[in-house]
Amino acid sequence: MALSKKWIGHIETWQASCLAQAYYCRQQGLNTKTFSAKLCEYRRGRSASAPALIPVQVHVLASEPLVLRHVGGHRLELPPGASAAWLAELWLCLG
Repeated sequence: MALSKKWIGHIETWQASCLAQAYYCRQQGLNTKTFSAKLCEYRRGRSASAPALIPVQVHVLASEPLVLRHVGGHRLELPPGASAAWLAELWLCLG
């Protein structure tokens, strides 16, 4: 069954917001379990047509940590000067 425009709208708005799922759901008056189920359905529908690469913006200051943020609300903070080789290996492991 295809997702309704309402749920697609909620999911895309949440992704753009960088908010935690639970916080977004509270803010919008949505049931978190229902939202998670709809998100899984949305991702299953998108996985076949998902691009292999996504656009990224990199802002690096030598004295600042590198922070990677996932649309799912996950965050990875790396210390300044983290090795590019290590980051590439991490990327492969997570992929």
